[in-house]
Amino acid sequence: MQTRMCRLNGEAFHLWTWGDPGLPPLLMLHGFPEYGGAWADLATRLADRFHCVAPDQRGYGRSWSPEGVAHYRGSELVADMAALADQLGAPLAVLGHDWGAAVAYGLAMRHPDKVSRLIIANGVHPVPFQRELARGGAQSEASQYIDALRRPGSEDRLAANDYEKLLVLFSAHMDLGWMDDTRRAGYLAAWSQGGGRLGRMIDWYRASPLRVARPGEPLDDLPALPVDRMRIQCPHLLIWGLGDTALLPVSTEGLEELCTDLTRVELAEADHWLCHQQPGQVAGLIRDWMAQKA
Repeated sequence: MQTRMCRLNGEAFHLWTWGDPGLPPLLMLHGFPEYGGAWADLATRLADRFHCVAPDQRGYGRSWSPEGVAHYRGSELVADMAALADQLGAPLAVLGHDWGAAVAYGLAMRHPDKVSRLIIANGVHPVPFQRELARGGAQSEASQYIDALRRPGSEDRLAANDYEKLLVLFSAHMDLGWMDDTRRAGYLAAWSQGGGRLGRMIDWYRASPLRVARPGEPLDDLPALPVDRMRIQCPHLLIWGLGDTALLPVSTEGLEELCTDLTRVELAEADHWLCHQQPGQVAGLIRDWMAQKA
């Protein structure tokens, strides 16, 4: 593993890399509340086949962390990764998890010429996700934490007592047995970079236009989404840990209608943190699928 800084659209970003730069690039996009180095479990198992590049995304780790919610709109986050894709050599394969999946989907939708293959690990496309968030059903109930995070001062509550409540949110009734002392120290170091870092991470939620219904109170005033501009044209692999309690399988229903070439794989013994819990199996699935789609 190596680290380096680069400039994207004029700003400084921190990259974690594994493997020979001469190998095909694999852009790995983390979610909340992770950082680029959190991909190590998976990247070390792919580094003989790919040059794995995992940025600390905007607001995270040692990358640029501007103040102001508007800096964390989806268009800004996607523009960062579009610039990185060009530096690495687009088109390239992109892997996203959680919020990183949202950026990966956005990159594939807005810049289809930059993404050759799209891999999502427990992440959701905005069309079916917003549909379920608005219904007031199981996904709405599971996502009430989103509005809790959006409230002013949530970062202060989560950071208290050495990020005690953030670690509780991290687990959310899921298996965190993989987080040993070394991994925990890495997360604490990433969360503690500079003043206000956790607030910038949470600004991703505050900037998002997604609306969450209260359980049993569906929303009926959502604007129509431009579905025709939100289709995935490249080959797409969705790997899903069935034990996820934050993102539910119902939020991927109908994804086939938005994709030209979708492959689904489910892991019964994993949850939202599948890339840490079963990195060998996830790496094998990626290798096999990428070989099929070569």
